[in-house]
Amino acid sequence: MKKLLDPRNWASLKPFGLGERKPNNYLELLKAFRSVKGNRRYALRILNQGTCDGCALGTRGMRDWTMNEIHLCNIRLRLLQLNTMPALDTSVLADVSALSGKRSAELRDLGRLPYPMLRRAGEPGFTRVSWDDALRIAADGLRGKRFGTYLTSRGVPNENYFAAQKSVRAMGSAAIDNAARICHSPSTVALKETVGVAATTCSYTDWIGSDLIVFIGSNPSNNQPVAMKYLYHAKKEGTRIAMVNTYREPGMERYWVPSNVESAVFGTKITDHFYGVNIGGDAAFLNGVLKHLIENDWQDKAFIDAHTTGFAETADAVKAMSWKDLEARSGATKERMLDLARRLGEARSAVLVWSMGITQHTNGEDNVRAIVNLGLARGFVGREKCGLMPIRGHSGVQGGAEMGAYATGLPGGLPVTPENAARFTELWGFEVPDAPGLTATDMIDAAYARELDALISSGGNFLEVLPDPEHCREALSRLPLRVHIDIVLSSQMLVPGAGDVLLLPAQTRYEMVGGVTETSTERRIIYSPEVEGPRIAEAWPEWKIFTELAGRVRPEIASKVSYTGTAQIRADIERAVPFYQGIAGLSKFGDSVQYGGRHLCADGRFPTPDERARFSTVPVPTAERPDGAFMVATRRGKQFNSMVHERRDGFNGATREAVLMSAYDADRLGLPDGTPIELRGHDDRTFHGVVLRAPLTPGNLQVHWPEGNVLLDEARRSPDARIPDYNALVTVSRRPR
Repeated sequence: MKKLLDPRNWASLKPFGLGERKPNNYLELLKAFRSVKGNRRYALRILNQGTCDGCALGTRGMRDWTMNEIHLCNIRLRLLQLNTMPALDTSVLADVSALSGKRSAELRDLGRLPYPMLRRAGEPGFTRVSWDDALRIAADGLRGKRFGTYLTSRGVPNENYFAAQKSVRAMGSAAIDNAARICHSPSTVALKETVGVAATTCSYTDWIGSDLIVFIGSNPSNNQPVAMKYLYHAKKEGTRIAMVNTYREPGMERYWVPSNVESAVFGTKITDHFYGVNIGGDAAFLNGVLKHLIENDWQDKAFIDAHTTGFAETADAVKAMSWKDLEARSGATKERMLDLARRLGEARSAVLVWSMGITQHTNGEDNVRAIVNLGLARGFVGREKCGLMPIRGHSGVQGGAEMGAYATGLPGGLPVTPENAARFTELWGFEVPDAPGLTATDMIDAAYARELDALISSGGNFLEVLPDPEHCREALSRLPLRVHIDIVLSSQMLVPGAGDVLLLPAQTRYEMVGGVTETSTERRIIYSPEVEGPRIAEAWPEWKIFTELAGRVRPEIASKVSYTGTAQIRADIERAVPFYQGIAGLSKFGDSVQYGGRHLCADGRFPTPDERARFSTVPVPTAERPDGAFMVATRRGKQFNSMVHERRDGFNGATREAVLMSAYDADRLGLPDGTPIELRGHDDRTFHGVVLRAPLTPGNLQVHWPEGNVLLDEARRSPDARIPDYNALVTVSRRPR
């Protein structure tokens, strides 16, 4: 019989963690209640009837499919204001110079975009235009021109992604990309080539009762906070939790789950085993763990022989690696690598979870391949309580790529080849481009080089999400046409253009007639109905904006891209993406279908040509840090994507200008907390911040994203996925107070 209370996992005897540094989840409820003043009934209906537009865990109202408890997180609460606020006073846009110094949060708080607006080159601001005029201007600037389209994942549903990519390809462009590129494209590349799928192989229920969960470069306490409820229940079932990271995240040490009485009162100890590594040292550490597994004969030989290829070559490669090199690059000792190897070797089941701490590197693909090697070596794929899980941070990321809103992928994740393009040409009745298009970063490069005529940006903000904001700003300013589709203002909209800049108001997912769907991290396609409430009269669903635009650019194919509603789009998705079978039948609250079932690659059957998974030889990245230099990574604080909600992080007390530094390094350099310092990186790029001691691996620093993007080299990208490197090599110097 399970214990109702288990003091072994308690974080503190202080009731509700009084006096401890931690987020106040009940205060978050109060803030959310205040932020939706005047629309509280509507906000409550969104919470009870909608599918969460925050992280990619997925809900049906305030319930999920993992356990029978309330599913409600701070991220979703903070998004309520965006989903319920009234229209802004457009007089503030008549001359945007007054807005130039405002933070993004201040721009969002002005209210919703109420109707289409236009700013001509040289004009101080925007004026109102009709939808007909806006679409005509946009179509004239796109017809026969070089253009790119980018969609972010801020609640964008599958229907919008699918209709957008189909429309863009109908207009003759293959340059469409989305936020999946910036987050998990290395996971897509590496998983597809090693295990034949581009999604998590397991479900959240596999966490609970697994012998071991290993988080690698992942911090769900900040980015997927409801997942902490799952970890509480996993700990109750005896699951051990390990973390491989540069920073010993406070939220992963102790967490107070507000919806569970025991955890809310006493808190929960989360991480049992921590392994500190250097920024960029993950592959070296994981290779060392694999080396120990092989040397100690802890691998699952039966699984390897029956279901994989390439093990011998991979084993020979890691055997040849020296412990000295592995230790130097990883920042961890041989003994720590052995400790994790032993725990993996003793575990009968394990789930390996990773996020952008793994992917956002120039060697992001190799980092993922190294994780897959460990999973295959122990047979932790395709069975109960096991899996490979690239956990998603946004509700639209998984579906965005699978809908084909991807420069390198067609619907269903098919690569862009002449053969695959011909299939969709036949299906849709118009010529589909048969070569990959520009990725998000390629679009900025092309705009900077004046080799792009127009950019459509649906949501997002390149000034905040990509490296080197000034480079992005200059690139945007050189475009003859920019079309910004969003629900609120962003700073990139205010950048003066070489030609026309259009603002087109979009609907939220809760406003769309016919409802919409999202795809969660665990591959669950979830229906979210329209929710009754106030409306922005001239806001359109994004699927309609794109299809209408395609019809204006190419009137002869207008009928081939038009839809009567979202139900018709879902039927089109089901025809185009066979493994989304069932999406066309989703029509009411609570409807969902999990493609592939609870486990992909069940019983070791992999969807590869020979039905076997592939081991990979992963080289150890060369060390590139000269004496006295630091590696710095960008981290998330109290925010969702680049939407910063608070200046101070409730977990560690860090303000947005904080430079997290190990106590060892701070003492060595004589830098007390609060000391103003300058970080200087590539091409003398600088960041001014203040020291904050934190439990980091020495030689490494962390700064907040997007503030720290000024340090990043926009040219550093991974070779296959083309993901930007969100890390930099810097020197540290004291600034005068």
